[in-house]
Amino acid sequence: MAADSWGVSFGFHDGSGQWQMASEETRAAVRRSLGAPQDPEVSPANDGAVVVTAGTTFPIETPSVLRLENNEHIRMDRGSSTPPDLGVGYHTLVSEIDGSTRALIVTPAHCTPFAGGKQWGWAVQMYAVRSKKSWGIGEFRDLRALNEWSRDNGASMTLVNPLHAVAPTPHQQPSPYFPTSRCFRNPLSLTVEELPGYADVADQIAPLALEATALNASRRIDRDSIFRAKYQALEIVWARWRERADPSNFGSYRAREGVALTEFATYSAIAEHQRGGNWMDWPEALHDPKSAGVARFRNSHADRVRFHEWIQWLIDEQLGACSPGIDLMTDLAIGVDRGGADAWMWQDSFAFDISVGAPPDAFNTQGQNWGLPPFDPWRLRRNGYEGFIRTVRSAFRNAQALRMDHVMGLFRLYWIPEGQPATSGCYVYLPFQDFLGIIAIESSRANAYVVGEDLGTVEPYVREELSKRKILSYRLRQFETIPTTEFPNQALAAVTTHDLPTIPGIWTRFDVDTQTEMGLHPNREGIEEIRTRLAEWSGVRSDAGADRVHEVVVGAYRNLALAPSVIVTATLDDALGVEERPNMPGTVDEWPNWRIALPMPLEDILADERVADVARELVARERCAD
Repeated sequence: MAADSWGVSFGFHDGSGQWQMASEETRAAVRRSLGAPQDPEVSPANDGAVVVTAGTTFPIETPSVLRLENNEHIRMDRGSSTPPDLGVGYHTLVSEIDGSTRALIVTPAHCTPFAGGKQWGWAVQMYAVRSKKSWGIGEFRDLRALNEWSRDNGASMTLVNPLHAVAPTPHQQPSPYFPTSRCFRNPLSLTVEELPGYADVADQIAPLALEATALNASRRIDRDSIFRAKYQALEIVWARWRERADPSNFGSYRAREGVALTEFATYSAIAEHQRGGNWMDWPEALHDPKSAGVARFRNSHADRVRFHEWIQWLIDEQLGACSPGIDLMTDLAIGVDRGGADAWMWQDSFAFDISVGAPPDAFNTQGQNWGLPPFDPWRLRRNGYEGFIRTVRSAFRNAQALRMDHVMGLFRLYWIPEGQPATSGCYVYLPFQDFLGIIAIESSRANAYVVGEDLGTVEPYVREELSKRKILSYRLRQFETIPTTEFPNQALAAVTTHDLPTIPGIWTRFDVDTQTEMGLHPNREGIEEIRTRLAEWSGVRSDAGADRVHEVVVGAYRNLALAPSVIVTATLDDALGVEERPNMPGTVDEWPNWRIALPMPLEDILADERVADVARELVARERCAD
């Protein structure tokens, strides 16, 4: 690891293996953000959370009381060590000298391993999967219907895009990878007709439903209109529902989620009141969630805060009913909006003068700036990893599996100082053993397996560590040059992903032509190479026309089915001949990112022979495995 004691790298090997030095100006800016002194010989303080694997011990330097997660207490003398049989969990060391506390986190050796045989499933952008009754966007009712159909047709799992929350304000953020919170979820996914108490107010909501379902006529998802309609409907149901006694399951949900739920709901109420979700733009009295000003706001707007808590409970209930007999794999985004709820709640754990991204490569010659602030690893550690623990725990809620976007971000992240282009960044190496240990705790408690999206330039030790922790790799046919039959066994294999062209988009050259028209300077040679490989995988001549797209799609998935990987996924976009990709990196408004619905309602999708053709190829894979 070519980095200083604070984890700030001196340079990195790019995608072609060439060493790229980080500039001294960049490294200095990153070190300042971390609070590193000018003296390069001074290392970070050895304080904050201690993370150990079950069966190992930790030396006690001062007389302390070990407060276990179950509230038992053990007195520890100076020079002693923690018990080797200490249970897995989140414990606390309390100094008897000054009362200071230090988190002691005991972890399993690895995550819950994938336990099934060869499986397959659909990878879907949930917002794009709309039924005829949808309010302009894919809902939990639609996800449940898709999962039931998939289960009955041989699939074992479904991978969905991140369902993270965005600010409850007009001009809804469309990207599921730019959330206000990764700890809570987006109310636009709710099915209004299945809310408790809906029947009592259905007549009042009917005009809203008529307006919202009319939005299905356009493939362009209008989140702002959906937001207005759904929140009006939620307010109508809430006004009737709150007249009842507090049901025990809502009370249990509030108790389980605790302070994080209260603070998220408070953030949401303030964002509405201030007409903006960026907490940095609010009056200074509202900047600190623990301040007296925020407490006064919460008390004077108690009903609205409870309303937002109730919404999250509704989401929890509906999502929990979405995976009958099939594994639901949720997706965890790499970061959050610097002005959003998580950054407000745990602002002392973030580096706000930094954005994370990626250095230049063959497909993005100017690099990428994702606009997301990273956790400061040293401050996060001093805070007991609270924000990270809460994020991971929430990701596993109501899921049987978790995909971690850009899993290399647990090991190192490309930091770009404020005001600098993406070409002027450097890597910061992170305490990955601590992160992986925490993920192992939450995976074990949720009894859910983990997939790490390890695409791009991956240092060898990363995959070694992921394998040791029983985290599946993530392999894309578009990127791999090895034969499909040589794919790793402990992996999820796919042809494409949300940031890459669909198979139809590559075959018809729609995607590369569109990029050229937008001035994105695509790597035509690289895309043509993928198109040539598509022809090889599918058995369709490369000079064949657009009328052979479906044959190419089916052939590509027939080839993918040969992978020994334990899971393979297909996309409905490919099966339905969709040429547009969900997201075009490097664009904001030039392309309708995250706003393109599938070309037909779910009822028609499930009856479409093209979808059945792809499913048959993957079902055959499972049967061969048996």
